[in-house]
This record gives sequence, C-alpha cells and structure tokens, in this order.
Amino acid sequence: MKKCLLLLILALPMLSEAKTAADTSGRDDEPSLFITKQQHPLSLQLQVGTQGLGADLRYGLASRLSIRVGASFIPVKEDNIITLPGFQSTNSASINFYNAHLLADVVPFKKMRGFRLVGGAAYLYKAEGGVSVIPTGTYAYGNTIVTGQDIGNLNLDVSWKGIAPYAGIGLFKSFPNQVFNFNLDLGVYYLNQPQTHIIGTGLLTDNNTLEPQFNQNLKGYRWLPVLQLNFNFKL
Repeated sequence: MKKCLLLLILALPMLSEAKTAADTSGRDDEPSLFITKQQHPLSLQLQVGTQGLGADLRYGLASRLSIRVGASFIPVKEDNIITLPGFQSTNSASINFYNAHLLADVVPFKKMRGFRLVGGAAYLYKAEGGVSVIPTGTYAYGNTIVTGQDIGNLNLDVSWKGIAPYAGIGLFKSFPNQVFNFNLDLGVYYLNQPQTHIIGTGLLTDNNTLEPQFNQNLKGYRWLPVLQLNFNFKL
C-alpha cells in the first residue's frame, strides 16, 4: 500500500505536465478569436495604366486568394486632331471612362506566388467617346457662298455604359512583405455593344440617318485592354 501511494505521489508531476500539454494542444486547434494582419493582409493599391488612374483596397481572404474593390478613371480630350484638305474646322475628340470594379486574384500554383489569375467585373458608369466638328471659313458652291455657320455643326457620340466582365493575369505578389511593393495587371474588359448617336445642325441635320450604319461599323469595338502598374502599400 505504501509503495502504491509513493508511486502515485511521484507520478503527479508527470500527470500534471501531460494535462498541461493536452490543454495547450487543444487551444492551438481551436479557431482564434482574433484575425491578424498576417492571416488576412490588407493593402491600399494605387494604379496607373490604360484604364487611367485609380485606387483599390485589397483584402486577403486566404493565403492564395484575395479580393479588391476600387475605381479608376480616364478623361482624355484632344483638340484639332482632324485635318481634311480643303475643309477648315474647329474639332475635338474626347474619351471618358469611369468605372467601379470588384476583382478576385487567385494564385493557382503554390510555388509561383508571383503569378495570379484575375477575374471579376466593373460597372462603367461613364464610358463614352465623341468627335465634335465645327466648320469654319467660307465655301463656294457654284454661285452660292456658304459659311461655316450655314453648314452647321456635327457631333458623333459613342457609349459603352454598363457592366463589363474582366479576365486577365497578374504578375508579382499581391501583398508587400514589408511596407511596399508593385505588381502588374494584364487583361481585358468585355464591354457592352456600343450605342451611337449623331447630331447635326444646319446643312448637316440629315446625318442622323447614318446612325444605323455607324452602329454597324462599331459593333465589334467591345474589348478594352488593360495594362496596369500597381503600387501597393501595406495597411
């Protein structure tokens, strides 16, 4: 009896250590109540490229999956880009693309963290281009002298407004290891079929009858390529 009691006393410290180890192991298997930046990184991404300037907020859902939500814009306007022999005019061309987008980045290969597949969509709340022509000078048609004001003005407008799916690839890591990194996006948006509108004044009023042909000529212009450089700052 004494021997059994002595063995029990000697075994108590060992049993205590075994229980502590088991408790610790159990806690490690339980899901953490707190989400750390290492588990779900967050970064601010500034971008410049063919879709203009923009910014994204990127969030890591898993080690090889992240999402980003953001917006970009590209307003461009150029004056007097059209030159026609024997015709004087003041003209301008403009392109305005403003979008809000939601994209997902997936790393398909564990050993290639710098290669990503990217998919998602954007809502183009302003996606339009146009050409405006205002004739100047005077022109002789037989015995008739016609001024630019008599000829009138001509506006040709195109719109791709709406939802545009996106697919592409990404190069270099999504998130910086320290504070900052950069990566690239190469992809394409598939736009809505363009809608055109022709407005003429003066002698050019009847040009609106050309809208069906104008639509036909532009129906294939539905791809917006994206080549974009991203600057990521860890939050």
